[in-house]
Amino acid sequence: MKKMMILALLALSACGVRKELEQKPGMTPAPVARGAERAETPGEMTRFETQARPDRSAEPLYRSYERSEDPFDLPPR
Repeated sequence: MKKMMILALLALSACGVRKELEQKPGMTPAPVARGAERAETPGEMTRFETQARPDRSAEPLYRSYERSEDPFDLPPR
């Protein structure tokens, strides 16, 4: 009985609606960015840029090495 309730709750918690983002009545549109010719659409605002998701480094570290002295490595106050 407990397992059935848990499964039912899990199934209900997974329910969700996926639809396009849209403005509700009475909302003002997003302001136009400085230098832009038009306001971005919701899809453009939620797209990741390359800088937000950088590629991995192509140079793997094959062996350890001694670090040089770091002048900014200060103890906490």
